[in-house]
Parts: sequence; structure tokens; C-alpha cells
Amino acid sequence: MNARIAAATGADIAELRQLYYAVYGPHYPAALGTDPTEMARIIQDPNSLWLTARCRDTGVLAASAVIHGEQGSRIGRLEGLAVHPDHRSGGLAATLTEALCAAMLDTGRLDSVYATVRTVSAGPQRVVARNGFRPLGILPNAVDLSGRESLALYARHSTGLLDQRVPVPEVPAPLVPLIEASERCLGVSYQNPRAAEPLPPAEHNPDEHLEMIEAPGFVRRRFRDRFPDADGWFYPLHTPNVLLTPDDGRFEVYAYLNRTGRYGALLTAYPDPAAAAACLEPVTRALTRAGAGYVEALVPLAQHEALSAFLAQGFIAGALYPAMRADGDGFHDYVVLSRSTEQIDFRGIVVEPSLQPYLACYQSAWASTYLPTLEVAP
Repeated sequence: MNARIAAATGADIAELRQLYYAVYGPHYPAALGTDPTEMARIIQDPNSLWLTARCRDTGVLAASAVIHGEQGSRIGRLEGLAVHPDHRSGGLAATLTEALCAAMLDTGRLDSVYATVRTVSAGPQRVVARNGFRPLGILPNAVDLSGRESLALYARHSTGLLDQRVPVPEVPAPLVPLIEASERCLGVSYQNPRAAEPLPPAEHNPDEHLEMIEAPGFVRRRFRDRFPDADGWFYPLHTPNVLLTPDDGRFEVYAYLNRTGRYGALLTAYPDPAAAAACLEPVTRALTRAGAGYVEALVPLAQHEALSAFLAQGFIAGALYPAMRADGDGFHDYVVLSRSTEQIDFRGIVVEPSLQPYLACYQSAWASTYLPTLEVAP
């Protein structure tokens, strides 16, 4: 299709909302395509870039996509990729994706860009793959659209970045299959880390009462007071809107809760994540009661103790993001762990061959976590 690519402006917002409705219907969970105030903020954000594609002949809005960044971060998210049903099969998705990456990634403004794509069809996976994105894993039950859907995680790195990763000498044994899948799919080496048994779970009171504070403005202010710089936490493009704390106030867990998409993310804890490690079960249970059928956490591959704590509470590693964060001596890898309280149904999932090793890895990890080991009685 002969299209005119241009940066989105405030004058485009009404048409953009119509475009996202035409593509996703009334169940699109992101403010990017539904909330005019948030859309205007992203359009004006100097750390982000929103591009549109219009028919040269008619001026009709045919497609849209965004790379969403944030101040001080070197990572961005490709999101809001939408092509009107009347203009599909014309290459618009690939054209917009490549234009965004050329402007934000290839120029050195960002170190990497990631995308979560739907698995109801192979089309979205092929679009990002054709534009240099490579698969990092699978996120089962990650979002609720018209029903629970699993997402695939992809990322594109700047040239040479993966060669600057800091090696990790030891990992919990349950993560070894995921590391092997990543090596096969990405062609990177993790230098054969030693597989160690996960550390035993910390003692905890499963019935401990947690107070959940849902006051986004207050939570953000308190979070900024607790973490005045970025060194104490890392969760790109997520701002906490929920705070969980026990009656004695000995720790505070900061989380993001999306009621529309019915998912949550554990961002960090004060005074440090270890303080709340023994209470992951009641924390997850509280978010589940609040409507999060999927809870996610992002943990450095080098943090054996933190990984062990999440694995002990039924979280499963579904994706591995290499060279996700620059920190002094090089780039560090992160593991995406998740737990879903709703039935995971893979019968309708469609994945490209490059994602199959991750899917098989997740299925095996889920079975070893949740299915009992059968013993034959003598």
C-alpha cells in the first residue's frame, strides 16, 4: 500500500481511537488506544515515538504503532501496532515497525526494544520477526481481552549489545531448560552456568494479613520517597499503583494492577525485596482477590535467592530477556516469572517454530511444579 508515514499529533486522537476499536473491539485493555489523556501524553512524550500511516489518496488513517520509552531508561516497548481490517496484507505493520526501530533503536537512543504479541494467530509474530525481533519466551494467560490470552515476548537489540552481557556462573536448576532454549533460539551463549538446587523457601505465615492500598497518587509519591533514584528497582515502563504491607509495616510491596486486562506485576519491595520474600504467597493472593488472574515478576538471572523464592511459590519462568539492563560492568539478563490462578488453555494457541522450544519448556516446568509425582506402592 502506498502510505504516508508521519508522527501522530493531538488532532489524530479521535481517529486513532476509532482505529483501535475497529481492530480490537471494546475489550482493548490499554489506555494507549482508549484514553485520550494518556494518548496525548504519549504523543507529546520526548522519550516515545508514535507513528501513523495514512492512505496517500484518501488521507484515511490505516495503521498506527508506538515505541514507548521513559526518561532515564535505555529500553522501549513496541506497542499499539494496529492495521485497519480494510488495509491488511499491504505491509503496513512491517513498514511502521521498521520506521520506529530506525528512529529509536538504530540511532542509539535505545539499547533494546521489546514487544508482546498475541498468539491467536501467527501474523503478529511474523511481523516482528521480519523486522529483527527475536523470541524470548511465552507469557501464558498474560492478558484478558475477550478471554484469557497468552502472549509471546520478542525483543530487538542494538548491534553488538548481546556480546556485552555479564556471565552468570550459577542458576537454579529449574531454569536450565529455559537457558538452553534461549541459546538455541537466539544463538547466544550463557557459558554453561552451574545448575544448583533452589534455595529452601523462607519460613512464613501463610495466613498473614496484608493491607492493600489502591491510591495511585499516594502510592507513586511514597514510591518516589522510598526509591529516589533508579538503582533500587528495575521494571521498565511500569509505575506502581498499589501498595501492600503487613499490619506491622515491616515491608512494603509495590505493584502494578491493571483491572481491565486483569493482570498484575510485582515491581519491588522496601526496604529490599528480601524483606518480602517470605510473603510472596499472601502478596500474590491479595492481587488475585483484587482481580489479577496473572501476576508477573522480573528478576535478574544472577539473583539466585530471589529466583528461588519465586519458584518456591509456584511462579514459572516463561521468558529470558538477555542484556536487558546496563549496570556498570555490562548488561545483565533478566528472567520473566509468572503465576496464573486461572486455567491455562493452550489448545487455541498459535506459535511460530521459533517459539516452540519456549512453549515446550513452559509446559514441562508447569507440569513439574503443579502435577504430583506418582509413586508406585510396593
